[in-house]
Amino acid sequence: MSAAQKPSLDDEALLRYSRHILLDEWGVAGQERLAASHALIIGAGGLGCPAALFLASAGVGTISIADDDRVDLTNLQRQIGHETASVGELKVQSLAWRMHAINPRITVQQIANQLDGAALQRAVANADVVLDCTDRFSTRHAINRACVAAKKPLVSGAAIRFDGQVSVFDPRFDSSPCYHCIYPDTKDFEETACAEMGVFAPLVGIIGSMQAAEALKLLANLGAVETLCGRLLSIDAKTMEVTTLRVKRDAQCEVCGR
Repeated sequence: MSAAQKPSLDDEALLRYSRHILLDEWGVAGQERLAASHALIIGAGGLGCPAALFLASAGVGTISIADDDRVDLTNLQRQIGHETASVGELKVQSLAWRMHAINPRITVQQIANQLDGAALQRAVANADVVLDCTDRFSTRHAINRACVAAKKPLVSGAAIRFDGQVSVFDPRFDSSPCYHCIYPDTKDFEETACAEMGVFAPLVGIIGSMQAAEALKLLANLGAVETLCGRLLSIDAKTMEVTTLRVKRDAQCEVCGR
């Protein structure tokens, strides 16, 4: 029997994913769509770890993880996909091992280099959804351009100090803004890493989990369930105040302007 003829959900899968299948909006059809989908996570750090673990546990069929960094002792305060024994190991290797430990049914593709240029374009084109879990504006803008060109939905997250943000940019819809619409690439931004500014550990877990939630809703194609497309959610972890702003596409945007 060919792979196409095999039932996508056997008895073990139905039991493993039963709590999702029990959701009226989800059902078996939503779980089958997840099993056939491909998510690309760029960044295997504070945001990428929780996002990857939730996508793996939920049963996304193929997950590609791109990161050229190695696990450092200072990462362990917040990057929950890695452990002390992983120090010095490639982050994609460490995280892939953890994902398979949670769910051996999925396929994890490790990309142990920095995605840019044609390689980034190919990786984005091969995915159904892209999760930007990086921490540099230049990288975020490159990912955004690749997603707009390939018309692939982008789930973008950011966290620094006690402040976090998450949004969805979906170029399949003419009304959707892109990352550049909200944060123009003016070259005036000063790149600042959490090594210099610090970051509250649970915050990256909150934002990364939100990114996973948005990606799962997109992949399962839940219809009436609304994503953060056209909205920017911000959270202040010091007060736990959450603000959601409506954001519009810039008709003059040099990336997505039509």
